[in-house]
Amino acid sequence: MERIIEEIREDLSRRITVTADRLAERTLAEDPAYAALLGRAELRERVRLGLRQCVEGLDRGIRGLPVELDDARATGALLAEQGLPLASLLRVYRRGGRMVWQTLGEAVAAHDPAALPRLLPAAAVLWDVLDRLTDAVADAYRRAETARSERDREQRAALLDALLDGAGPPEGPAARLGLPERGRFAVVVLAPGAPAGPGGAPEAAGPRVLWRIRADGETGVVELGHHPLGSVRELLGPLGARAGVSPVVESPADLARAHRLAALALRTAPASGGPCTALLDERLPTALVASQAELAGRLRQVVLGPVLALPAEDRRVLLTTLGTWLTCQGSTTYAAQRLYCHRNTVSNRLRRLERLTGRSLADPAHVVELALAHAAVLQRVDDPATSPNPQAPPAGPTPAGTARRSPRPPA
Repeated sequence: MERIIEEIREDLSRRITVTADRLAERTLAEDPAYAALLGRAELRERVRLGLRQCVEGLDRGIRGLPVELDDARATGALLAEQGLPLASLLRVYRRGGRMVWQTLGEAVAAHDPAALPRLLPAAAVLWDVLDRLTDAVADAYRRAETARSERDREQRAALLDALLDGAGPPEGPAARLGLPERGRFAVVVLAPGAPAGPGGAPEAAGPRVLWRIRADGETGVVELGHHPLGSVRELLGPLGARAGVSPVVESPADLARAHRLAALALRTAPASGGPCTALLDERLPTALVASQAELAGRLRQVVLGPVLALPAEDRRVLLTTLGTWLTCQGSTTYAAQRLYCHRNTVSNRLRRLERLTGRSLADPAHVVELALAHAAVLQRVDDPATSPNPQAPPAGPTPAGTARRSPRPPA
């Protein structure tokens, strides 16, 4: 077999060139990926190289020598960098192997038809060579693709950091991330330890989100488009996480500010009580307290100090009652329903709170002070000395006919 290959080498080389041209034309006609990536001349040259690798591998395999795989590995790495699908690459290699076998048979038949039966053992060698070449190509392709994906992730993360931190002009990073110069954007910050944000392509019906894992929790830049800001709740719902959401901003240049506001919104979400998506614009009083830690501490002490000094159970009952009454928009009847007690019990507790604090729930200015002080207490639910455990049920509409009024002011 060795002698036959040597005798037909020159003719086989000419035939392989013609075969490579046929394979290149067929590939351009049938595979849009190749047609979009490579020109006719470049594809023809690459196909010729691949077919020569098969022939040289066959020649070495017949002589018991190892197959040279460096060129195949280089081809796989190069086409991975260029973005050609692996399936397209392997399809050309397999098809090329079959065409090499056919061309080899034609060359042997033209040289000596009687030698064709002696060609059969070369079939097993050729398929083994083809397997080795395709394995080398695929392995190099996957390695290069992994490295390229890692570089893309790092670059994307750096671009998002530049926008979220306000480092430098935003136009370049925004354009490279595919964000328009003007639009409707928001930033989402998940609590540390929350499940990872949804990956993959966005749903057609939802806003686009670019996620970034950061030390202070996973952060997402939301391109809202025509979607309302409230749609972010539906997006985050399956995660079951605590999250803060910024107001809407109109330019990538405002994303750094939106990031700070989203982190502030997250601080208004109770640390206990289950998942919560906190939109800053719905929690502005609580956010105001959260943004001023020193003043919040002073507010707690000045307004609710006497209540916080009570034994734990008394403190919990009064603060829970106050929080529920505020949630129920000043309705003692509805608060009683939510607390599973009599309306008079709620009124008695609130009157006691008024006596202790010196504030009247009939005075709007005092109600503001008590509400902000209560929010300041909620900011410290991790502190057993001040924690009220006031996880009141979520607010709902006040029942028809229920009067919204404060309890009778103290005598």
